[in-house]
Amino acid sequence: MPKYEGYKLAKKYLYFMKNVDYLIVGFGIAGLCFAETLRQNNKSFVVISDLHNGATAASGGVLNPTVLKRFTAAWKAEEFQKEAIPFYKEMARYLQSNVISEMKIARILNSVEEQNDWSVASEKIGLRSFLSPDIITSYNTCVKAPFKLGIVKAGYQLKPAALLFSYSKKLKEEEKFDESQFEYDQLNIKGSSVVYKQWSAKQIVFAEGSKVVENPFYPYQAPFTNKSVLVGNKGDYVIIKAPELKVNSILKGGMMLIPMGDDLYKIGATYDRHNYDATPSLEKREEIILKLNTMISCAYEVVDQVAGVRPTIKDRRPLVGVLKDNPYIAFLNGLGTRGLSMAPLLSSWLFQQLENSTAVPGAIDVNRFLK
Repeated sequence: MPKYEGYKLAKKYLYFMKNVDYLIVGFGIAGLCFAETLRQNNKSFVVISDLHNGATAASGGVLNPTVLKRFTAAWKAEEFQKEAIPFYKEMARYLQSNVISEMKIARILNSVEEQNDWSVASEKIGLRSFLSPDIITSYNTCVKAPFKLGIVKAGYQLKPAALLFSYSKKLKEEEKFDESQFEYDQLNIKGSSVVYKQWSAKQIVFAEGSKVVENPFYPYQAPFTNKSVLVGNKGDYVIIKAPELKVNSILKGGMMLIPMGDDLYKIGATYDRHNYDATPSLEKREEIILKLNTMISCAYEVVDQVAGVRPTIKDRRPLVGVLKDNPYIAFLNGLGTRGLSMAPLLSSWLFQQLENSTAVPGAIDVNRFLK
């Protein structure tokens, strides 16, 4: 190539280069919350995602600080809840959309022993602010609860699909969203910059959910096997229409029953470890319906089924932080079944590490499994 032509090409490349503080790859709840953390801190960024239907869009949207199978608090429940609720309320204000609402969670109790266990749990430190000590009679004849209900008084419901849609629309309007599949071979580290196609940034954050096992920069390369640090955990939901049901709180029995409005309810979810296939399963549909029939007695119609693959880690803690051998690459992943609750605080921890060199908690450090 003649020297002058090479000069013109280089000049054209530089002219179209777009400089931002951060590149975010992936747009589930992790990518969304980190993008919002950057926005609230006046940092520039672009999200790169093909907007495939992931675990966030399929999820039920329940912010539940408890483990209702065992009547215990979830890991760091108070910390995560304290950060998550005002965070999502600010998002609702910013988007001018009602994407979060307070909603009680009613646990169907199955025996006198469970009634006693609930009463004991409600008096424990760490659970008092979440569990009501009162055992409530259900007066809804469509709900099967002969041993009454225990109430989680600190529950909230998100609208995950609406949240993703509204936020991505906002980012597109502001030219902060690149709707395309990320091409790993186009990523380069040049000096103190991360360069991807026309984008140049000081940092890249991978928030790809279960798809991270396809990422060559992911430090744990034993995907799709029992040896993998990150394990796909598929969850199926069934959506029913039940005009007679008239339940206005989240109901937890063998499954979670989540009101969606217009007599629609989302029922789920199942847990299928080591499964990375997000195609809805007929077998799981039958499992959901079988358990649903132990919870309600009215007629209903199944109108849809959705599924997503949750990214879960073998020690049940997320993978967050900068790679120890590459300070320009960070991960925000492995949020598992409680990603909606954890994502805001995890995003804050990651932001503090990237901006202020504050170490993330060791229990979630992305490097903890590296020898």
